[in-house]
Amino acid sequence: MIAKIWKKILLLILIIACLFNVINKIVHKASMKEEVSASAEYVQKKLESENNNN
Repeated sequence: MIAKIWKKILLLILIIACLFNVINKIVHKASMKEEVSASAEYVQKKLESENNNN
């Protein structure tokens, strides 16, 4: 009897933890503008380093 109650409680805690994790990732997601600018900077640096090597 007690084992079934603990199993339900732990399952509920697991579900809450998963929902908290998903919501936290959605809230703190980087914006598209930041992602694009970071990619553009990376490509620019890569092209400059290749031009300097030639």
